[in-house]
Amino acid sequence: LTESTVMGDPSAAVEMLQEIKTLGVSLAIDDFGTGYSSLSYLHRFPLDTLKIDRSFISGIGEGGGNTKDGSEIARTILPMASNLNLDVVAEGVETGEQLALLKKLQCKYGQGFYFSKPLSAEQAALLLAEQPTW
Repeated sequence: LTESTVMGDPSAAVEMLQEIKTLGVSLAIDDFGTGYSSLSYLHRFPLDTLKIDRSFISGIGEGGGNTKDGSEIARTILPMASNLNLDVVAEGVETGEQLALLKKLQCKYGQGFYFSKPLSAEQAALLLAEQPTW
């Protein structure tokens, strides 16, 4: 779900999302941080995951420690999500430097070209089958 989808009518969204959760569906907010959501709704929505928008990930490491580079947002969202018992997916991971910082910040999940270009379902299944188990 995108932030704009659920924030158009938050009260109705809470009811709809709770109904969906009763079906056993996991819910994620996509592009978190780019919309107009209120943090007060994060505890009201029955969410499982926040997906940090790629715009906050793509600049990580480019600031050289002297300017803002996007990591401040990740450093803020990750502990907040942890306190709310939410998983976090970092979108747009493209470099080993970004991945290293996200791991240091205890971000467990990432997606982006660093891992693979977009794949069909069949190609993704093959890629996953080739990965070592942890």
